[in-house]
Amino acid sequence: MRRAWLGLAAGLGLAVAAGAQAQGLSWEDGLRGDAPDRYTVVRGDTLWDISGRFLRHPWQWPEVWQVNPQIRNPHLIYPGDVVYLYDCDGRPCIGLERGQGQVRLSPEMRTIPHREAITPIPLEDIRHFLREHRIVDDPEALEELAYVVGGDDRRLMSGVGDRLYARGEVPAIGRVGFYRVGERFLDPASGELLGLELEGVGQARRERQEAEMAVLEVTSSQQEVRNGDIVLPLEDRGLVTEFVPRAPEREVEGTILAVPGGVQFIGRLQVVALDRGRRDGLEPGHVLRVEQRGELVSDPRTGEQLRLPGEDAGLVMVFKAYQKMSYGLIMEASRTLAVGDRVHNPRRAVSAALR
Repeated sequence: MRRAWLGLAAGLGLAVAAGAQAQGLSWEDGLRGDAPDRYTVVRGDTLWDISGRFLRHPWQWPEVWQVNPQIRNPHLIYPGDVVYLYDCDGRPCIGLERGQGQVRLSPEMRTIPHREAITPIPLEDIRHFLREHRIVDDPEALEELAYVVGGDDRRLMSGVGDRLYARGEVPAIGRVGFYRVGERFLDPASGELLGLELEGVGQARRERQEAEMAVLEVTSSQQEVRNGDIVLPLEDRGLVTEFVPRAPEREVEGTILAVPGGVQFIGRLQVVALDRGRRDGLEPGHVLRVEQRGELVSDPRTGEQLRLPGEDAGLVMVFKAYQKMSYGLIMEASRTLAVGDRVHNPRRAVSAALR
């Protein structure tokens, strides 16, 4: 059973025998005790989910497939694939069943539409979030941006198909977005402003510009567009879909700043804001462990308020990094998480301890 974890590598398109030799992997390294011998991939699976069936630390799967530089496309697991292992002179090798018998994997890519591939993590919720949220590092710059001053026929709020007016220069090419100022994120320790959240409420195209006034037509909206809403060119929201989960290269110590939407308690697959960003070495794909804050108790002798030691409670993966802060997705949560919980570099598997 413990051999099955390398099935994940098959889906990542590896020449696993060579990878195993390069990494010194044995059948026992890093496996869950209940790892299955075979697994049939189903629609809705993610690479994280599949690796979690086999590995104690799912985020470590790229350490296997990264050893083969010939592989450029890791998305080679598809619904219906059955992954199994066989022995190659004491080293694990990969077989893959696809309906018509068995095939041995090689470093070659197969040509299959990308839309059918199993994704690394659930991407739809992230795409939806990025369509509606962005961070501004310098709030003072907002004073220079165009903003809505009125709607056609004296409307105070506008929706799809309505014409409205914005004061300021609006680009003629491409669509623009309407944004409303949201939360101000502050460093819990220093009070430094880390970023200002802008919440998207709709999109428009410019009809014409007359002096300092722009005439816009609303093309889509999640909420009514109001006077005072900011007008910005749409951000390049291309989402990196081939995440490479890994630990940060530098030591990171931070906290969960907030949960968009004001949710008090946090669970798996919820988006969180972190108080560390690119300047701290964070990039998309970096995985951090979440430490639940210890409970506040009263010392029975002195009456002092004491905080008990924290406990590891989950994993968060960064999917959007700004200069001073980041957004991450909770990938695992063994306890209920909350704003203020700490984040650190994840602990790595130690082979000797697993044998």
